[in-house]
Amino acid sequence: MCGIVGYIGTAQAAPILLDGLSKLEYRGYDSAGIAVFDGEEIHVKKAAGRLKVLSELTHDGATMPGMLGIGHTRWATHGSPSDINAHPHYNKAETITVVHNGIIENYLKLKKKLQDKGYEFLSETDTEVLAHLLDYYYKGNPLEAITKVMHRVEGSYALGIIFKDFPDTLYAVRKDSPLIVGEAKDGNLIASDVPAVLKYTREVYFIQNEEIAVLKKDSIAFYNVDSEEIKKESTTIQWDINAAEKGGYEHFMLKEMYEQPKTVRDTLSPRLKDGAIEIEELGMTPEEIRAIRKIHIVACGSAYHTGVTAKYVFEGMARIPVEVDLASEFRYRDPILEEGALVIIISQSGETADSLAALREAKARGAKTLGIVNVVGSSIAREAHKVMYTWAGPEIAVATTKAYSAQLIAQYLLAIKFAQVRGTVTQAEVESMIVDLKGLPGQIEMLLANKGRIQKFANRYLAARDIFFIGRGIDYAISMEGSLKLKEISYIHSEAYAAGELKHGTISLIEEGTLVAAVATQKELYKKTISNIVEVRTRGAFVLAVTNEDNTDIEKAADYVIYIPTTNRYFTNSLAIIPLQLFSYYVAVGRGCDVDKPRNLAKSVTVE
Repeated sequence: MCGIVGYIGTAQAAPILLDGLSKLEYRGYDSAGIAVFDGEEIHVKKAAGRLKVLSELTHDGATMPGMLGIGHTRWATHGSPSDINAHPHYNKAETITVVHNGIIENYLKLKKKLQDKGYEFLSETDTEVLAHLLDYYYKGNPLEAITKVMHRVEGSYALGIIFKDFPDTLYAVRKDSPLIVGEAKDGNLIASDVPAVLKYTREVYFIQNEEIAVLKKDSIAFYNVDSEEIKKESTTIQWDINAAEKGGYEHFMLKEMYEQPKTVRDTLSPRLKDGAIEIEELGMTPEEIRAIRKIHIVACGSAYHTGVTAKYVFEGMARIPVEVDLASEFRYRDPILEEGALVIIISQSGETADSLAALREAKARGAKTLGIVNVVGSSIAREAHKVMYTWAGPEIAVATTKAYSAQLIAQYLLAIKFAQVRGTVTQAEVESMIVDLKGLPGQIEMLLANKGRIQKFANRYLAARDIFFIGRGIDYAISMEGSLKLKEISYIHSEAYAAGELKHGTISLIEEGTLVAAVATQKELYKKTISNIVEVRTRGAFVLAVTNEDNTDIEKAADYVIYIPTTNRYFTNSLAIIPLQLFSYYVAVGRGCDVDKPRNLAKSVTVE
């Protein structure tokens, strides 16, 4: 969960590296560093803290001349955040320099071997092992040394490497951690993610597992782990560069919340045709859809929460039994995948380590797999049997908003498609649902326009210590996401509970003045949820209710009510989550938190 950039060309490297790292700081921000080769020596500058510390240290790169360099922004896994543990890392002679994203699982064994041979270590990182191991194998041929290291190292890695003996070459390697190569007019680049290179090029190559890229200022070559050259096709990125910039918003998170109407439209529009749902890239025949006997949805974090919603949608519409698993649990629990099982893996980046491992586990057990991802060419997109893209564009804020909304839409579409093929819904029902889907963007815009009222309410709870979210059915899934949003950006303790579980222990936590957010969008459960609201209010809670505009009876029970527009009961998550996102955002801003880069978190979790 670190960010890597590299550049070789005819321009000064350091400013380009710093600019690229600024686009990747969401991937890690406890330290940063750059290495630049000036033609004689490889110079390294690194510093603990945010990227601005490094920028000030190097005067925005002006003090580090040279046209070849690598950079890194770190999210610590091995060793605390410090200048010494920050990347890049050298070999002892300072002739080989490495930046690394990932985890070397056998680094202790390799470190002992190298120490026995006289190598000395300055840092606590697993990455320094790579620098010394490259030194150990280097006999004048960088490609040979790199491939030998690849054969010895276990774990995940994306690497940028400079050899002093080869001042005209930048090397990059990838296994299970994302890395791209950008082809620009005045040179070539490597990066962990597309936003880092958009300013310079839209032509990128996606490096696949166990591939090596060799970049010169005017050429790019690719090799496999056996040093055999391979041919790759570039991809033209269609994103507008403005999509990766704040565009006048105070935070990326706020900008991305306001992009949700467009995200929903972009995810819907290619799939709605003449009153029917067509998911062309899915490539599943009616026979394959009818053969599905069970769905396993596997994901992490917010993507997992969309899966909890989707369970109710798939089971209710298509009458297919669904299990929802956290990816980190699925891969280790010896899952039973019977014939007819479809495993759906959901990931914004398509590189989430646990989700990718779960995909591979499912395939190894013979199950059919479907990836729902945002990034074209990502590992999950390539390795799943089928893929469905969410078209959310780049999401920079660590706390997801628009990618979450896009994942919901993708699963609604799948559920309707499966239900239609399996004959569990009528054509009239499909047409009615399509009308409701098309109405969601405008309804989201209306809810976003209500931000002032929500901000005023949020300001009352800046000093809160505990906030609880409750709901039933789909509303419980909404509560889970609302709670996560609040805790990850405001650092307030927050929990989500199935409202029916209150009597089984949870209600003991309610005391005078505790805020309880109650979600009630499922009409058949209104009375049950209102009963739960009365229970917590009786014990001193202040209740914020999020409900449909027809549920005015809730005003008698709740202290403060936010209404959402009417839509199909399966789609209410797409609306009810909006005020909860805004509430979390304004609480965090009011508390002075770094909304886009919450402590201890990184955007793309590419390590376990």
